[in-house]
Amino acid sequence: MDLKGRHLLTLKDFTAEEIQYLIDYAAELKAKKSSGEVGTLLKGQNIVLIFEKTSTRTRCAFEVAAFDEGANVTFLTNSQMGKKESIEDTAKVLGRFYNGIEFRGFKQETVQLLAEHSGVPVWNGLTDQYHPTQVLADMLTIQENFGSLKGRRLAYVGDARNNMGNSLMIGCAKLGMHFVAVAPESLFPEADLVAEMRALCETSGGSITLSADIQTAVKGADVIYTDVWVSMGEEDQMADRIKLLSPYQVNMEMIKATDNDDVIFLHCLPAFHDLETSVAQDVKEKFGLDEMEVSDEVFRSNHSKVFDEAENRMHTIKAVMCASLVG
Repeated sequence: MDLKGRHLLTLKDFTAEEIQYLIDYAAELKAKKSSGEVGTLLKGQNIVLIFEKTSTRTRCAFEVAAFDEGANVTFLTNSQMGKKESIEDTAKVLGRFYNGIEFRGFKQETVQLLAEHSGVPVWNGLTDQYHPTQVLADMLTIQENFGSLKGRRLAYVGDARNNMGNSLMIGCAKLGMHFVAVAPESLFPEADLVAEMRALCETSGGSITLSADIQTAVKGADVIYTDVWVSMGEEDQMADRIKLLSPYQVNMEMIKATDNDDVIFLHCLPAFHDLETSVAQDVKEKFGLDEMEVSDEVFRSNHSKVFDEAENRMHTIKAVMCASLVG
């Protein structure tokens, strides 16, 4: 399958076959790395990583994936983009220097403008609307645990209208999986996106369900997935989110409610499951919580595959870069 020259801005732009190809290609590259084989697929390629938001996994995954296959990387956080130089002009400059551009930031419009004007493949490392590289890693992790994706049931618990809720719903709809948004009605995904994905499900065999009834919604789930209650840039909403989402904490009671001994737990990380961070300590002081979106018991349990999932960011990002830069 030839994906050379393609952008990755949202999984909506890819067919089910193309998404599955990237997942399977990532599995091959993972096996290659595990065997100790030195890669050269990206030798001579230059890649720039533009970051408006802080990051651990996204930056490290892109850098190590690029280095593994011989590419050179520039990490850029202090450019003039959007300040003294327009996004369009920045894109045209960077496209003359680099073979590929990654963007992690706030607005989906920014990554779209970079793709429109740079003349090279652009990859969305996270925006306010979508997080496609994360979903590819999630799907690889699910495939590793269950052998296949089609027909699997994924319950996304919490704020289902954020970039992860959107992207997981798209991935599930494309791949014939059953996506369940388990959330307060005020945090259901946008109606237009739900309608678009339900239309896709008519041919893929998947389904989209929205429910505020936790016990019913998680029953039969193969995957329980959650994210932080408050995203970067929304910290002023902490009190309201805690009040609204506390009943949706992923704990062992919820895991048992799936009636599936093999259910796995996923989280894109970072997770507030203990008090070992300054943010968690601040939440403890202000709101009296020792845990937030997931209990420490679940996070450290055998159900949890979060660190396999985190590692898979590197392998799936490597697949995306190799597929779009060298085919």
